[in-house]
This record gives sequence, C-alpha cells and structure tokens, in this order.
Amino acid sequence: MIRKILQTDSQSALIRTVVLTGTAMIAFAANALLCRMALGQGLIDAASFTSLRILAGAAALGVIISVRGQRTNLKPSWISIAALFCFMAFFSFAYLTLTAGTGALLLSGTVQLMMFTTAIVSGERFSWYSWIGIALALAGLVYLVAPGVSAPDPIGAVFMVITGVAWGVYSLIGRSSTAPLIATTANFVYCIPLTIVLSLFFITSANLSLPGVILALASGALASGLGYAVWYSALPSLTAGQGGTVQLSVPLIAAIGGVLFLSEQISFRLIIASCLTITGIWLALKQRSQPSSIPKKV
Repeated sequence: MIRKILQTDSQSALIRTVVLTGTAMIAFAANALLCRMALGQGLIDAASFTSLRILAGAAALGVIISVRGQRTNLKPSWISIAALFCFMAFFSFAYLTLTAGTGALLLSGTVQLMMFTTAIVSGERFSWYSWIGIALALAGLVYLVAPGVSAPDPIGAVFMVITGVAWGVYSLIGRSSTAPLIATTANFVYCIPLTIVLSLFFITSANLSLPGVILALASGALASGLGYAVWYSALPSLTAGQGGTVQLSVPLIAAIGGVLFLSEQISFRLIIASCLTITGIWLALKQRSQPSSIPKKV
C-alpha cells in the first residue's frame, strides 16, 4: 500500500513537472511570437511595446507575490535592472526585422555560449565532446548570420545578440538570488522609469493600435509575468542540465509558431543553423550537471 502511494505521488510529481516545464517553454516562445506579430505587422512601435510589456509584467508579478503574501522590499541591483531593461528593449527592436524562429535561435545560442564562456573563464573543465558541442553551436550561429540572400537583417541580428548578452548578465547576477521571483518583480518595477524615458525619446515615432497594445500586454502579463512564475515552480524539480536542455526547445517552438500563426517561411539556412546550434549546446550541456552550472531564467 505504502509503495503504491509513493509511486502515485512520484508519478503525479513527474506529470506536474512536465506540464509546468512545457507551459513555461511555450510562454518563452510566445514572447517571440507576440513581439513579432505586433511589430512585424506595424501594429505598435518597438518603444511602446517594450514599455507596455514591462508595465504589464510588473503588474502581473506584483499580483502573484501579493497573493502569496510576499513583499518586494529588496535592495535594487542596478546592474540587474539595466540588464533587464536592455534585454526587453533590444528584444523589441530586433524583432522589427527578424522572424520568430531566427530571433529565438540567436537569443538562445548567444545566452548559452555566454554561459559556457563564463564557465571557461572561471576554470571549469570541459570534456572533448563538450568542446565539440561549443564549436558546433558557434558554427551554427555564424552560419545563420553569414552574408547571403537568406541571411537575417544584420542590424536585427546584432540587436538580438546584444539581447542575449544582456539576458546572460541578468541570469549570472540572478544565480545568487535567494528569492528570484521577488527580485524579478522588483527589477520589473524599477525598469518602469527607464521605459518612460525610452517612450519619450521615441515619442515622434509612436504608433499605437488596439491590437498592438493587447499583444504587448499579453507578452508582459502572460508570456513574461506568468511564464516566469510557472518556470520557477518547475525549476525545483529539474536538474541544472535538464533546466538548460529543455530551453533548447524554445527556438523550435517559436519557428513552428511563426509558420502556423505568422505565415513565416523556415529557410534552409535556419534549419541547418538550428541543427548545428541545438546539437552543439546539447552536447556541451551533457557535462554540466552541477546545480550552479546553468543559471535560472529570471
């Protein structure tokens, strides 16, 4: 009887982890789709999308921690706030020209390669297949942005690489956080003044429509705010390697979503680059099993 109860509890926990993890990955990919849907069709300008996304994310996260009875009286980390703001802003401007799948792959690849570089600098040892993996991942990203007819817009690609670096910095700082959800909520709130400055700077090119506003609010409140909350609920049940590996599904989900909902074409270049990058990162992640190896999404 006890054994059956334990097996049932274990199965329930596994199902819960799978559902939460899958939901979080869909939410992360949805950010790319919502952003591309709003900006690619000219429904809203990038600055306004960024501002509304941050405002909605702050509101959603604030509601979540209020329901939990938590408080956000944390000392602000200005580096984290700057990194989060750069991530949000450059993310939006990059998707003015990039497809959902291309942007997600550039972002994911840049973040993971930055993590590996940090690990190398800090003295972590890699096996030979991990080095092969890193080389493959880098080759995939280089091939994706190499000059050619099907190459992504260079400015958009640069903006997305900057986005990845900003997210990497934000993640590295967030590794030491003892209350990541509260810290993320505080960072969103402290980003609000920066969004006001951004909107004022681009006020002459402001372009707001009801569909664009709705997409920006959905990206902030649902895909970002609730998505992060779901991810934090799943993380305790995942190893560091699993946490990093499952995120490799985001570019694929975003690319498929771009085809289904945005009528985007998946180029041969994107397919090859995705295979190289995802396979390479998977090989490199196989070794990284220490809890501190892969930073949490924050």
